[in-house]
Amino acid sequence: MFASSRAKGIVVGLSGGIDSAVTASICVNAIGPERVTGLLLFEKKTVDGADSRDARELARKLKIETLEFPINEVFHSFMANFPVKTKDRVTIGNLKARIRMGSLYFIANAKNLLVAGTGDRSEDLIGYFTKYGDGGVDFLPIAHLYKTQVRNLGRHLGLPSQILNKPSSPNLWEGHKATDEIPLDYNILDLALVSLFDLKMQPKEAATILGIDVEKLEEIVRLYNASAHKRTYPPMVRSW
Repeated sequence: MFASSRAKGIVVGLSGGIDSAVTASICVNAIGPERVTGLLLFEKKTVDGADSRDARELARKLKIETLEFPINEVFHSFMANFPVKTKDRVTIGNLKARIRMGSLYFIANAKNLLVAGTGDRSEDLIGYFTKYGDGGVDFLPIAHLYKTQVRNLGRHLGLPSQILNKPSSPNLWEGHKATDEIPLDYNILDLALVSLFDLKMQPKEAATILGIDVEKLEEIVRLYNASAHKRTYPPMVRSW
């Protein structure tokens, strides 16, 4: 895909987390550090925080160019001027994710780069990503890997321990942690996903084998079905 695109390189949004770190490392191994750009899209209040420090340190380790763009001014301008007002944190968080996507594509278009997505299979199956936000990318190099597999790959790649052991977070609001929103912690969630989607078990069977409440398995199935639109091309009158 990369060769046929005639792109000059790849841009990755570096969050300081495991998914973006593994994605960036894979891209560097594939095409070399001189053709990979890391884009840091933090809010000003977190620009000197642990995540941004980890992102910069990873970039130095990988020897890739980085660009930084605090998203505050764009975000606050939108919130101040848009005619519809809301305090719903999911709606506001999705806006931040889409500002980041727009920033990545601005750089991609300006420098003839492809946008590498950082989503993994655990989050993809339950729809834990923002449509046209972190879901708006050109390719997904780790979408076939569950979160626990991504962490193991990160260890193999020699990523820093502070990234390997860090709780996952989309960083869309203060104190945001992925485990506050997903049905189960990733180590159990991945076992449930494998049972349901790879081994094709029914929720009741998987719940018995894994020792998990069947309601959790049914919630996973519900999330999968409810997020189907995120994983498919928009509906059309007829297909091509």
